[in-house]
Amino acid sequence: MSVQAISQQAQQLTLRLYVQPKASRDQWLGLHNGELKLAITAPPVDGKANAHVIKFIAKQCKVSKSRVVLLKGHSSRHKVVCVDNPIILPDALKALL
Repeated sequence: MSVQAISQQAQQLTLRLYVQPKASRDQWLGLHNGELKLAITAPPVDGKANAHVIKFIAKQCKVSKSRVVLLKGHSSRHKVVCVDNPIILPDALKALL
């Protein structure tokens, strides 16, 4: 696999995500075809899922929402998210670095 699901360069953490909306709870589900699978409770309507992904990742990494940027996949389940200077890494992500 040439592209990693999670990578860290300097203070930037980049996550390649496969998002499953309308799940029963928010949680990391491990790897899915080379991407991190993330289940979220928000529906994929009017940008609610994207906002929820940003909020969830910001909370997990203990940063403000403004430090989490959706780079690719605004209207797709496949997303690329960048976290600027995460304070902590959730255990689910640490295991993959």
